[in-house]
Amino acid sequence: MTYHYTQTVTVLRAPFLADRYGNTTSERDWTSATRTTVRRVSVQPSTSIEETGDRPAVTTGLRLITRRGIDIDVAPGDRIEYAGRFLDVEGEPARYVAGGRHHHTEVQLKEVNG
Repeated sequence: MTYHYTQTVTVLRAPFLADRYGNTTSERDWTSATRTTVRRVSVQPSTSIEETGDRPAVTTGLRLITRRGIDIDVAPGDRIEYAGRFLDVEGEPARYVAGGRHHHTEVQLKEVNG
């Protein structure tokens, strides 16, 4: 048994909001998001950037990694809830293939404070 994949995350997927004319906007309705629990993943620190200026902010990057042979339903625009934090999925998840089969999935996550 491996001890590396011990974290549990929740994938949040929210529908897009409509404007007053019924047209779909790029804004999400996070109060209506679906929640999918994913167990036995690894969440690792990736980057951290401190920005100064008119509006100081800290941007923290994390990387979610699945076990060998496991893929998860996650897409750009989704959010990941992990350890009481809400992290944005940044870009397309990377799905690695070895020997013609899915090996594992890695997802870049981002949190901005400030």
